[in-house]
Amino acid sequence: MSAVHQYQLTEQDYIAGELKSDIKHEFIDGETFAMVGASAFHNVISINIVNALSIHLKGKPCQPYMNDMKVRIYGNYYYPDVLVDCSEVFGDTYFVETPILIVEVLSASTKSYDKTFKLQEYKRIPTLQEYVMIEQDRAIVEVVSRLDGWQPHYYGLGEKFILQSVGLEMTVEDVYERVKNKDMLAWLNRDR
Repeated sequence: MSAVHQYQLTEQDYIAGELKSDIKHEFIDGETFAMVGASAFHNVISINIVNALSIHLKGKPCQPYMNDMKVRIYGNYYYPDVLVDCSEVFGDTYFVETPILIVEVLSASTKSYDKTFKLQEYKRIPTLQEYVMIEQDRAIVEVVSRLDGWQPHYYGLGEKFILQSVGLEMTVEDVYERVKNKDMLAWLNRDR
């Protein structure tokens, strides 16, 4: 997230303005913050996660969403990269309040913010069971879960992890499919 302060708004003004804006903004304590675009690796990782979730959740009441669905936390609004919500969401809804899973793909500019401030904010959501942080420049997946007291668990190439909130097992390689960062290139060339 880029900290480009604009001006104080009410929650209602923010929602109305966001529907007309060409730029996404997060809304925190009456201030808006413009969101910067995402890299190709960031997009591929997000697509890999949402595709796996979509297939796994087909026919089930929970629904995955990708980067345009906001999460409302006590009057603040955030744009996670991927989320899963099990409540009934209607066609004209632009935010959810009851996600069970949130995934953020970390970049150099957002890593610290996502691992500290957003982690604390997301933990305030009573329904949230897991928060997953995925490095885009390295092949590292970090999973924190309410069931484990929000203790971090790290996974690298050659390992599997389970998203307990939805019962989905994934390999780290599945997360990084088509991503050619340094770790993945070394992994792909390891037997040559």
